[in-house]
Amino acid sequence: MILQALNDLYERLADDATAQISAPGFAPMGISAVVVLTPDGQLFGNRLDDHRTMVPPRSGKGAAKAFPTDEDAPTVGKRTSSPKPIFLCDKTDYVLGRNLADEAEKPNAKEKLAHRFELFRDLHQSMRTEVNHPHFDAVCAFLNAWKPERGDEISNLAEFSGANLCFQIQGTVGFVHSLPECRKAWAGHILATPDEEDGQEVASGVCLITGAEAPIASVHPAIKGVIDPGGQAEKGIVSFNKPSFCSFGKEQSLNAPISLRGAFQYVTALNWLLAQGKHSVRIGDATTVFWTEKPTAAESLFADFLQGNEIADEASEATQDQALATRLRLFMEILRQGGGAELTKLEDDPQTKFFILGLSPNASRLSVRFWHVATLGQMVDKLKAHYDALSLKRSSDKDPEFPAVWQILDQTAPRRQGKVDREKIPPLLSGPLMRSILTGSRYPQGLFNAVLNRIRADHEITFLRAAIFKAFLIRNHQLDIPMSLDTTRTEPAYLLGRLFAALEKTQEDALPGINATIRDRFYSAASATPGTVFPRLLRTYQHWLSKLEGGYRVNRERAVQQIMSGLNDMPGHLQLEGQGLFAIGYYHQRQDFFTKKDKPETAQA
Repeated sequence: MILQALNDLYERLADDATAQISAPGFAPMGISAVVVLTPDGQLFGNRLDDHRTMVPPRSGKGAAKAFPTDEDAPTVGKRTSSPKPIFLCDKTDYVLGRNLADEAEKPNAKEKLAHRFELFRDLHQSMRTEVNHPHFDAVCAFLNAWKPERGDEISNLAEFSGANLCFQIQGTVGFVHSLPECRKAWAGHILATPDEEDGQEVASGVCLITGAEAPIASVHPAIKGVIDPGGQAEKGIVSFNKPSFCSFGKEQSLNAPISLRGAFQYVTALNWLLAQGKHSVRIGDATTVFWTEKPTAAESLFADFLQGNEIADEASEATQDQALATRLRLFMEILRQGGGAELTKLEDDPQTKFFILGLSPNASRLSVRFWHVATLGQMVDKLKAHYDALSLKRSSDKDPEFPAVWQILDQTAPRRQGKVDREKIPPLLSGPLMRSILTGSRYPQGLFNAVLNRIRADHEITFLRAAIFKAFLIRNHQLDIPMSLDTTRTEPAYLLGRLFAALEKTQEDALPGINATIRDRFYSAASATPGTVFPRLLRTYQHWLSKLEGGYRVNRERAVQQIMSGLNDMPGHLQLEGQGLFAIGYYHQRQDFFTKKDKPETAQA
């Protein structure tokens, strides 16, 4: 199902010129230089034409550096120990039979390089009748006449030794490999010719994706963009590397027979999603990609909200593309109010299929964390439910209305020198969190526990931490928790959180400029074992209260009495969920103090 959906996506993108997705047999390749030929196949000049891109340093200081320019070029997939030439675009090892670094360091390098050039030349000679174009004939004429030792005639060979080259005919625009005749011939060649690995020809079979009889890929192209902690970025999603995983004597990917075309198309589609910032979210060790069965406006907006890229105000909107700004504004209205049924405002069909694939690295292959198929309307409803569960009265305009996943995970990690140490985020938490958001399932217990531990360590109850507790208790424990202070709630944990906030505010008012409040000294104990802490705090509270003047003292005493009137007894301890409710009560009461300023009242005689 996963590979079929990706294959369908490729066919959708292939019909969309704006997607710029590679055709079968082609993939992005970094080209450093161009071999410019005359129409009769002679080398034009005595140097290679530089095709690199100059990139300035990020700091803005220093000289720009040259990097290969990505071009949609022919490919042969993975190269193994056996040499394998690439059509019209390859390293100098194959195109010219030269690599100065290898020649200087490796024995018998010249013989190996000469063999690679011969393979490159023979490949092109074998396809001459298939292409039938004068520009390709010029390339073949050049290769027939070229001798690797002539590389010394190229003045800048050392600069590009080992780099990727392609061909261009003097006086023309575009490269030879971009000609429609060349592209068609190579696509037909690579998809119709069974591959060979270590001299063993891959047999034909029934493709599990298309159901057609075709040559089967023994090794699938690499998936790029899901990076493991070791930095390895090229992996596979279909792989068998142990005898216990195989059957009927089949090896490698032949246990899951996918045709050359099917393997190319699903991998190319997945790589396209991973390369597009609008279709993937990478949080921690998990990467999530999503797409719809047909183009939609909402499809490209999911990543913006999951990553926190929303329009904050009119000033930021003015700097963006107005069409995108309009879509973002409409999408925010949908998330605030109607949900998926109102996607027609974006001219989207709520019944459009929506696909979600969660991936994470695992050794040399990828693990599928989750796979979910729903309608676009259902997915918007899930996203809206997530944000509704998190909705809380914000302490300032800096608090996000639509918190990003990384902002949520940041609440589980300590800070060092004012910055979040993201290496301390609990491993394997990002995947379950993303799955719970996109499927509407329970939030991971590990998220609640990690945030609670951070509060115990740093005694900070921020907007996002209280919002996480609220969302967790609503979804996992079916509690009805409002956005702001609810004076009618009678749960002891909530009342105790409110009471702790009232006592702390009394201390702050009585002792202005105090270095450490009761939150710094007693919060952890008060939220876990209130029966042992609050009696002591209440005795000290009387001392703080006596330092307040007039109406302030009356108001504070009235607030504390109102809270305590709902407490029939003082519980000895609170369970973990109760500690979360304690934090919410504390946050609600603190925000109420700062939004409803205490006004002095005239004390009655």
